[in-house]
Amino acid sequence: MTRKPNGAVWSCIAAGFLAYLLLPWYAIQDTSWYQALPQVFNEGDAANGLLQALRQGRPWLLVGLAGLVLCTFGALLRPGRGQGRWLLAGGLVGALGLAIAGFTIGARGWSVAALNTAFGELSVNQFGIGAGGFVALAALILLAAFGLARLGFFRGDLFVSGAVIGCAVLMLLFIAYPVSKALAGAFFNEDGQWSIRAFMDRIFTARIWGVGCVTGGAACGVAWNTLVLALLTAAGTTFLGTLMALMAERGSKRWQGPLRVIALLPIITPPFVVGLGLILLFGRAGVVNQALEAWFGLPPTRWFYGLPGILTAQLFAFTPIAFMIMRGVVQGIAPSLEEAAQMLRADRRRAFFTVTLPLLKPGLANAFLVGFIESIADFGNPVVVGGQYSVLSTDIFFAIVGAQYDQGRAASLAWVLTLFALAVFALQRGVLGKQNYTTVSGKGDAGIPMPLPDSVRRAIYAVAFPWILFTVVVYLFAFAGGFVQTWGRDYTFTLNHFKTAFSLEWGQFGLVWAGTAWNSLWTTLKLAGISAPITAAIGLLIAWLLARNEFKGQGAFEFAALLAFAIPGTVLGVSYILAFNVPPLELTGTGLIIILCFMFRNLPVGVRAGTAAFKQLDRSLDEASLMLRASTAQTLFKVVLPLLKPALVAALVYSFVRAMTTVSAVIFLVTAENELATTYIIGRVGNGDYGVALAYCTVLIVLMSAAIALIQLLVGERKLGRRKTGTVVAAH
Repeated sequence: MTRKPNGAVWSCIAAGFLAYLLLPWYAIQDTSWYQALPQVFNEGDAANGLLQALRQGRPWLLVGLAGLVLCTFGALLRPGRGQGRWLLAGGLVGALGLAIAGFTIGARGWSVAALNTAFGELSVNQFGIGAGGFVALAALILLAAFGLARLGFFRGDLFVSGAVIGCAVLMLLFIAYPVSKALAGAFFNEDGQWSIRAFMDRIFTARIWGVGCVTGGAACGVAWNTLVLALLTAAGTTFLGTLMALMAERGSKRWQGPLRVIALLPIITPPFVVGLGLILLFGRAGVVNQALEAWFGLPPTRWFYGLPGILTAQLFAFTPIAFMIMRGVVQGIAPSLEEAAQMLRADRRRAFFTVTLPLLKPGLANAFLVGFIESIADFGNPVVVGGQYSVLSTDIFFAIVGAQYDQGRAASLAWVLTLFALAVFALQRGVLGKQNYTTVSGKGDAGIPMPLPDSVRRAIYAVAFPWILFTVVVYLFAFAGGFVQTWGRDYTFTLNHFKTAFSLEWGQFGLVWAGTAWNSLWTTLKLAGISAPITAAIGLLIAWLLARNEFKGQGAFEFAALLAFAIPGTVLGVSYILAFNVPPLELTGTGLIIILCFMFRNLPVGVRAGTAAFKQLDRSLDEASLMLRASTAQTLFKVVLPLLKPALVAALVYSFVRAMTTVSAVIFLVTAENELATTYIIGRVGNGDYGVALAYCTVLIVLMSAAIALIQLLVGERKLGRRKTGTVVAAH
């Protein structure tokens, strides 16, 4: 097999030069990049980078061309350290030069007052980066990464180097940069001056760290409330998710289909629907309180609002995530290990507790971590059923949108959330350590998965079946609201709510989408459909980089991938507004900013699911492929990826449905042109039109169920060459 050692280098250089010549350098308001293509050779806002630099008074753009020229000199050399120095120098000069110019020169000239004082006012300005600038910057960043590989970093692998540097830049730009802008507000006092004292005064208050509930006071601090809730939720979701995964993969086959459908219901439903169903059951006027009053004379109370309500709602919302993570882990356990234990005269119960259960530790740790971070970042459930039980996410929300706009207090609360997430992340790493959990190797394994021990199966069924029945009841109550005239007063069956939202009419020019919800539905489907595969691909790529490669800064790299979950969605949305409302990235008001928010908000699930799956794949699979002269990219796509289908399905499904149902992260990013399903529903709820809101939710659930089935059909199941239960092997 012959390869061009500099093929990737020349491709990036060519892409960089073509971006300067053939694409509009800046983003034009209300005009897409392809609509601006006819004007790239004319002077004006849509001109290419070369014209902008030479004819329109923006010479700082030439630094990118200088970097490409340096890289061209390097590409003419043979692969080695000499070439690496040229590529690294050219990539850094070009990329850093363009980045510095982008952040210091904005729509009104200098963005930094000190530069305006030092150099005087600029005669020209610049707008947000467009297609040309993006492609040129990406090419320069990859060239710098290739230079590092040629210098011996990342074992000299261009693909690994490009993937690590590329993903690091994306996380730096779309997670660390906006979040740091939001968190920095905690260090500024009321006069806008930097102050450590202001940060300390905001962090160490009784409102955050008080222990009044322990010492006889009214309540504990909001940080303790959040921590207790998160630990209970993480433990509960991990426990329930593991039981359902074992039930689906090792229990009776007739339960697998219904179980998977019911287990996924909470994740494909907007969070306030579950809350509404729970209120109809357990609220002051709910069925349970009414029954207790009628049967036992107990007066209705608000006992459900607070910690019991939030915990129940979060268990509904986040158990499916743990189920999807754990299902892939249970699938990956090699039956031959359990068979070996049984051949050594261990019964099924002992084999389960000494072999099967310990091999689930990576999945258990990952599911716990995701459940914990989801809980501390959750906003919808605490705001619906929280009552007087305050948590950090709701306090942050009210600090931002409340009567007293206090960005500093919101930022200080966000710091506490980040520290909680970091502590659990470190604890998880400490528990798993360097232990090995490999169960899928390159050797054949046609064993039959061990049935669950009778005692374990009965215990699982005793917990799982009531939970599933509870889920069905909650959803029946929630769905019924879309089919009755007015809940609580008139229970007459009607389809008027569906007609209001999704009616179709024939007009003079054909079919008319007359319903009020069609626009938000098409926009949501489009943006979620674009973001989901990109999110899954980046998440699994990061998981592969973490599991199969070792490089400096790997711990920080992994935590950066989880950082978006540690920040409440509301804060992430506000931070995107603050960071991307001005050049060099003017994205506010566009669909792209919503896609990016979806991507990096949901990225950690793909990373965690992929990490758990990779821990079960033997490195010998990769090594055998590389020894047969396959490239790293070929090994990843043709050998490793087919064995990651459960993780891929989990990442795709979660990314899509979370994008369809998210509220807090995008509430500040939507516009009239880019209205989403959840914001439409919130508007209806705010107007008291619960029937239309619940009807819309029913349509969303049907659509997302179809999308999940389509994803599983397209991705398929992982084939591990194992016999099915009951297969008879002929004796010779």
